Amino acid sequence: MRDIKSTPDKNRKKKLEAFDRLLTIMDELRENCPWDMKQTMESLRHLTIEETYELSDAIIENDLEEVKKELGDLMLHNVFYAKIGDEKKAFDIADVLNSVCDKLVERHPHIYGDVEANDEQAVKENWEKIKLKEKGNKSVLGGVPTSLPALVKAMRIQEKARGVGFDWEKSSQVWEKVEEEMAEFKEEFKIEKHDKVDKEKAQSEFGDLMFSLINYARFLDINPEEALERTNKKFIRRFKYLESESQKDGKQMGEMSLEEMDAYWEKAKRL
Repeated sequence: MRDIKSTPDKNRKKKLEAFDRLLTIMDELRENCPWDMKQTMESLRHLTIEETYELSDAIIENDLEEVKKELGDLMLHNVFYAKIGDEKKAFDIADVLNSVCDKLVERHPHIYGDVEANDEQAVKENWEKIKLKEKGNKSVLGGVPTSLPALVKAMRIQEKARGVGFDWEKSSQVWEKVEEEMAEFKEEFKIEKHDKVDKEKAQSEFGDLMFSLINYARFLDINPEEALERTNKKFIRRFKYLESESQKDGKQMGEMSLEEMDAYWEKAKRL
């Protein structure tokens, strides 16, 4: 075990008091509020997913005030689940916190043990190898949640494969794969050919192309989910400008020509 030194947290007491306050309020709500009394882990699940996406939006917008609020909502959900677990005599909040603390110590042998890890990649590789031993998974990919959105899942699959050394060596090799997949897709499914498209085959090939693009994004240290969401927001912002400005000019969506709409779109791009 290494000799670890950390900077004392001057606000630790204040933070613990705030957490204790949340635990107290949770107890009171669970005992007295009709809505809170009725909730189960299953009923909270979809709300937790919604809160997670709201936090993601706030992070992308770099709205730190909103990030603070959404983190509070998620903290409440964590405490709520732990409260229900306590009622079921399965676990309580102390078990939850000690569990994650034990996991962090176990998975950071370069901090709490004698393992050497001098860069981020070495830390990631150690993490995945330890996870594989802990859970007894037969596959490195066994820890990827089946319900993850496909784009995020592709990224996690690739990261986990890289963690055990199964990866391209150079970004140029990955880009060659992107070009290969693009050429195959373009040649096979040219719209102008007017041939009947084998939808199942087209879907498979398009999936291969997306997977290779996600892989290349990973080599550039780009989060493809975040990149796509930023583009979504950019499109929404420009489209709303098109709607509002054309309406000011007495024009109606659906009645304008593509050229007219494109003129507003170009203005939106300059904002």
